[in-house]
Amino acid sequence: MSDEELEIEYPTVVIVGRPNVGKSTWFNRVIGERAAIVEDRPGVTRDRHRRLANWLGIDFWIVDTGGWMPSGTELDDKVSRQVEEAVREANLVLFMVDASVGVTDEDEMIAAWLRRTKVPVLLVANKSDNDRREQERWQFMSLGLGEPQSVSALHGRRSGDFLDEVIARIPHVEAPTFEPLAAKPEGVPRVALVGRPNVGKSTLFNRLVGVERSIVHDMPGTTRDAIDTLVETPEGPLVFVDTAGMRKRSKIDDSAEYFSLVRALKAIDEADVAMLIIDATVGITSQDQRLAERVDVAGCPILIVLNKWELLESEERRAVEAELSRMLYFIDDAPVLKVSALTGMGVHKLRPVLQDAIDQYHRRIPTRDVNKVIAAAQQKQPAAHGARVMFAVQGAIDPPTFTLFVNRDLPQPYVRYLERSIREAFDFGSTPLKLRIRRKGD
Repeated sequence: MSDEELEIEYPTVVIVGRPNVGKSTWFNRVIGERAAIVEDRPGVTRDRHRRLANWLGIDFWIVDTGGWMPSGTELDDKVSRQVEEAVREANLVLFMVDASVGVTDEDEMIAAWLRRTKVPVLLVANKSDNDRREQERWQFMSLGLGEPQSVSALHGRRSGDFLDEVIARIPHVEAPTFEPLAAKPEGVPRVALVGRPNVGKSTLFNRLVGVERSIVHDMPGTTRDAIDTLVETPEGPLVFVDTAGMRKRSKIDDSAEYFSLVRALKAIDEADVAMLIIDATVGITSQDQRLAERVDVAGCPILIVLNKWELLESEERRAVEAELSRMLYFIDDAPVLKVSALTGMGVHKLRPVLQDAIDQYHRRIPTRDVNKVIAAAQQKQPAAHGARVMFAVQGAIDPPTFTLFVNRDLPQPYVRYLERSIREAFDFGSTPLKLRIRRKGD
């Protein structure tokens, strides 16, 4: 179960600080995995990341934030607002500073802001990698936030002592004896929002989840990690996953962007349905085509979303529709929705279509019904050279997978004919289907 799926009122610990002091490295160490992208330069973390952590049997939410940069660029201001929102919800703030650098003007500005918030603050002198560095912590007393704690997020030095201090300062909540969402047999469906950079994925994501959960800015590449949020809908819970914009591998010259691509591809592979977001004002590009192929290979249903539709004139709209049919012909059964993430136009139509795609993805057909359809298809059009399906069964879902037991190999065109027969008979629409052929005696 992902941490976003477990909405329990555990205490919240938020890590703040200027860029590049090691917040994400510490976040990853506490949760025990590389969930946040770490790079030795400022500005890599931009969104908030929340995960459930545990120390000595005490559970708490830990939140990684972007660097707080007051009076910076427009993007810096948006990141700073995300940090401020996280702090307002915190039971404890870990203010991280860099022991190898000392007190900076930015540290003093953040300290002044934190003192005004009245939220409990624990000052952390990170990069205290040796005894000499540990002594550097005393200079941070000038920030007026009490005695600094020494720690090395990279090497784990003093980690246990520091976490002891953290849990001593937060309320302890007893874990419930039930798991509300784990009881669902198929788990909570995951919807991945994918697309090229700057097509409006994060804007649509925020509109779908109902809050400003991802940073939205008109500079390509703003979202670095895959961000997931659980949303309760009338049709049941859904997890929406906002991914980084995916460009050609040849154009990725940044290691943080490379890891973002890896996370986005992983999100596609784990999704129950993928929403391919396309900027209608740009049209269908070769990169949109490659992304559609990648989702198609992953085997999950795909929903095409033409964003910024309200900006097109009638003639331009017809041109985009023609381009869509020509370039994405291999997923021509996929639903196409025309929306405006910015204004909300058409967004209300997404969830019913998503739910229908998810239902089809998890659908199981009785064996008797499958064999009736196969028998009728063979009677209508027999295979060449006496090849015949003796028995058929649906062996798996996600996607629906059918195993056909045959007396000899079937030609590929005939296999596609049988797949089409199954799709039409059971109204699978654009849901991917898999057919496995097994010869009698194999």
